[in-house]
Amino acid sequence: MFRKIMVPVDLAHIQTIEPSLEVVADLARHYDAEVCYVGVTSSMPGLVARTPEEFGQKLEAFAQKRHRVHGQPVSSHYIVSTDPIAEVDDRLVRAVDEVGADLVIMPTHAPRNLDIIMPSHGGKLAKRTDVSVFLVRPRKA
Repeated sequence: MFRKIMVPVDLAHIQTIEPSLEVVADLARHYDAEVCYVGVTSSMPGLVARTPEEFGQKLEAFAQKRHRVHGQPVSSHYIVSTDPIAEVDDRLVRAVDEVGADLVIMPTHAPRNLDIIMPSHGGKLAKRTDVSVFLVRPRKA
C-alpha cells in the first residue's frame, strides 16, 4: 500500500521523536517500504551542524543508523532554509513531492489552546498535500 515513507526529523531533538520512529520502523517492515528522513536546516551555523553539508552528513548517518534498526531501505533529504522556523511547513510540503513519498509519519503533541494561533506541522501537511499523514502522539507516562 505504501512504498515510500517520509519522516521529518529534528536532529536536535531525536529523543522526543522516538515513539514515532518505532511506528515508522513497524510500518516500513509491514509494507516493505523505503524510509526517507527529511530535515530542514539553516544556511547559518546551528546547534546540530556548522554548515548545511555537515547537516546533510549527520542526517544521512542518522538514516543509516535507523536502517540498522528496521532493515528497510533508507534515504535522506536535507533542505536549506534562510529561516527554518518560518519556512518549515512550506519546505516539508514541497519535500513530499521531491522525495516521492506516499505517506508521512511524524510526531505531534496533544491538542492545546495555542493550536488556534499556531497549528501543527502535521495538520498543515495533511491540508496541503494529497498523501496520507500519520501523526504519532507521545506516550502518557
